[in-house]
Amino acid sequence: PEEALIKAKKKLKQAGLNASSLSIAKRSVDARKKTDVTFVYSVSATLDEASAALIRKKPQVLEGIRAVLEESAPPQPEKGSAELRGPVVVVGFGPCGMFCALELARAGYNVTVVERGDGVEERKRKVDLFLESGTLDPDCNVQFGAGGAGTFSDGKLVTRINDPLGQSVLEAFCDLGAPRSILTLARPHIGTDLLLGIVKNASDEIARLGGRVLYRTKLEKILTASDGRVYAIETNAGQMPCGALVLAIGHSARDTYKMLLSSGAELVGKDFSVGARVEHLQSDIDRALYGDADLSILGHAEYSLSYREGDRGVYSFCMCPGGEVICSSSADGELVVNGMSNSARDGRTANAAIAVSVLKSDYGGDPMKAIAYQRQIERAAFAAAGGSFTAPIQTLGDFLSGKSGSAPARVRPTFRKGKAVALCDLHGILPPHVTAFMEKGFARFERQIEGFAAPDALLTGVETRTSAPLRILRGEGFAVKGHDNLYPGGEGAGYAGGITSAAVDGLRIARAIIARYKPS
Repeated sequence: PEEALIKAKKKLKQAGLNASSLSIAKRSVDARKKTDVTFVYSVSATLDEASAALIRKKPQVLEGIRAVLEESAPPQPEKGSAELRGPVVVVGFGPCGMFCALELARAGYNVTVVERGDGVEERKRKVDLFLESGTLDPDCNVQFGAGGAGTFSDGKLVTRINDPLGQSVLEAFCDLGAPRSILTLARPHIGTDLLLGIVKNASDEIARLGGRVLYRTKLEKILTASDGRVYAIETNAGQMPCGALVLAIGHSARDTYKMLLSSGAELVGKDFSVGARVEHLQSDIDRALYGDADLSILGHAEYSLSYREGDRGVYSFCMCPGGEVICSSSADGELVVNGMSNSARDGRTANAAIAVSVLKSDYGGDPMKAIAYQRQIERAAFAAAGGSFTAPIQTLGDFLSGKSGSAPARVRPTFRKGKAVALCDLHGILPPHVTAFMEKGFARFERQIEGFAAPDALLTGVETRTSAPLRILRGEGFAVKGHDNLYPGGEGAGYAGGITSAAVDGLRIARAIIARYKPS
């Protein structure tokens, strides 16, 4: 890092640019040459106005380097003047709801969070019980509970959105207990073991600021006045007054989607994706990408792969180095998997979803048909593997050759410690266009990572919750048309695709509420 700062300072001086401070912005790995794997540093410099104007005029002013001007995150807006006729109620305590509630509480607003699942400690106990025995709590599981679905994942903070609030989210995670390395890593992650503590700290901070987080409290109905304004909600714990309502419900709240349709909210189907998890030995992935480079310095190798033909694509999703495949079902009779890693990423295998686009034309475009499409696959997987949340598995060699029945060898299943898996043919579970595109994807990805299509790699099905299959439409100011104090947000509303983007959406909604209303 020191060498990168020295070189950057020299480059700036040669270009006649004045910088008051320099710092490392990002660190990535360049492994295009396995015999010469190097770190690449991006350096952030605070410039005077004359230097900034020069870069705006000539981005290539630094020889051999493209300079990019980045705006600082906007400050919290001035408080509005409209009356709030009750507390701001936030439904869901995943990243969107968490960051929305924190922002509102810090600005002095009366905020109440309702979360259908349990708090961190009890949620972890129930998830551990489910993964060990298959005993499911439909309201508290890998999908529902404190922290949302992202808590039991790799804790990836990578995002493709170019929003200055993204850095604010990373800094807030550090304030809540995340390692400061996430501020500079090109592919930041936290890990499930650390996320649990961070989520608890967020809940405690909201309470310290005068807000409330109510667990085991499930939204059942939205009550609206004749003008469409939400004035209260009904929950399993009783009725609750509401000045503004934020829906951060997550992508698996299918019962809430149905209720919203009956309440007059406009939901539309959108494209999403489905597929299966592939597992390789992490050592094979490390060797294929990094050669003999020192992993104690680099960390384990990661990959991001994609291939497209026309409107349809196949891509790797949520790659978990040194992780495991877990059951993320939220209803009986439906089998869903996801990937999870702890902060050390020290497991024997690497896994990622290999997911294929599902277009609106595949299911008819109706939002409820999109959910039915997911459910049909999940139920087929549950039945094919014999029930009891046993997962269907298939060696990649069998999958690609159209066979079935070969037992795992070098790559052993991590799903429920390999105790609840059944040999199946995934071609009989996933739609034909999905399996066909997965086969194309493996052929393409083998060209990029040697051994990616190895016959002893292992597939575990099915992955169907990569994103919400629908969107809750909202207008200017983030509110639903006809319900101007109802704010849908995050992944569950179809406006985010990961922890960071969901958190940014939550901040945006909070700031829209702050700019409109004065604290009650």
